[in-house]
Amino acid sequence: MKFNWGTGLVIAIVAFMAFILQYVIRVQTDNKFENELVTESYYEKELEVNTNTRHHDNLQELGNQFSIKVVNDGVVVQFPKNFDYKNITGKVSLYRPSSQKMDADITIELSSSAMLIPKNALADGRWDIIVNWQYQGKAYYKKESIFL
Repeated sequence: MKFNWGTGLVIAIVAFMAFILQYVIRVQTDNKFENELVTESYYEKELEVNTNTRHHDNLQELGNQFSIKVVNDGVVVQFPKNFDYKNITGKVSLYRPSSQKMDADITIELSSSAMLIPKNALADGRWDIIVNWQYQGKAYYKKESIFL
C-alpha cells in the first residue's frame, strides 16, 4: 500500500475525531467534572421574572432603607427601620454559582430590623443573595452579588 497525502489526511481526521470522542466520554462519566444545571427548575424560574420585576419596583420606592452589606461577622440584611420587624416575612436565598451543593434558603425570622447571616456559614468567594420578603401584603425583591 502506498502512503500519500490523502491517506495521511484521513488518518489525521480519524485520530482527531477519536481524541474528541474519548474526551467527551471522559468528561461526561467522571464525577470530578461538574455538569450540573444552574438550577433544576430553570423554566419555572424564568416565569417568575415579571413578578420579581414588580417586587423590585416596590423596593425602589423605599429608597436606601433596605440594604445588604458584608461586615466582619458575615452578611447583614437591613430592613427598613420604620417597619415593624415582627410583620416582615419571606426568605433569603443564598446561591453559589460555583457549587449547587452550597445553595441554601433561610426563612426570615427577625428579632430586630436587621438579619445577620454568619460568615462561618458561607465559604469565601462569590455569592448571589436573593431576598424575597413581604410586609403588610406588599412584596419586595432584591438580588445582589457579594464577595467574601
